[in-house]
Amino acid sequence: MVVHSFTFNPFQTNCYVCHDAGEGVIVDPSCMTEAEQQEVLAYVDQHDLTIRHLLLTHGHIDHIFGCKLLAEHFGLRWQMHADDKPFITRSMEQSVAFGMPLEAPPPPGRLLDEGDTVTFGEATWEVYHTPGHSPGSICFYDAAGGFVISGDVLFRDSIGRTMGLPQTSLPQLMASIFQKLLRLPDETTVYPGHGPATTIGRERAQNPFLQVPP
Repeated sequence: MVVHSFTFNPFQTNCYVCHDAGEGVIVDPSCMTEAEQQEVLAYVDQHDLTIRHLLLTHGHIDHIFGCKLLAEHFGLRWQMHADDKPFITRSMEQSVAFGMPLEAPPPPGRLLDEGDTVTFGEATWEVYHTPGHSPGSICFYDAAGGFVISGDVLFRDSIGRTMGLPQTSLPQLMASIFQKLLRLPDETTVYPGHGPATTIGRERAQNPFLQVPP
């Protein structure tokens, strides 16, 4: 399994192309400009990948800039949790609120929930519903690969923002982290929506937001 990260747009949001045995997925198309979008497509072409799934950890604007182009390019629909679908429906309102250009994403396809799986190549990812930063935030866990893509739920030395954004909940976020992510093995690599990768063990021991259980 290869996990390749890009960091795009003024929010410095991570986009991931993950691939195994010639098949891949794209998680969180944060690519805002044409140059950023072409960088993702060039990587897919360079590695001769067949993209099987387009995935969103949640529907905030900084994670969805490239939804329209990539959906059209690959002939696929984005998969996400139903509770964040309103963010897609009202995406142009996000665009106006943040003063950022956005091509309106197409409606999502498959709606993912706790316990669902995503398969490609020889990989199987488990879907965790981890609300708090947004009501429909989800994480993707690869047990065999030993990593989790955490979106904006858990970061190196930090956690997802719950102030100044609609439909956030700090108690929900903490429950998601403690009841789901911190139950993973310490050696599990965490690939977050912003910033560098970390591990569950490091965050359990050092993350200042996680030293007192909810």
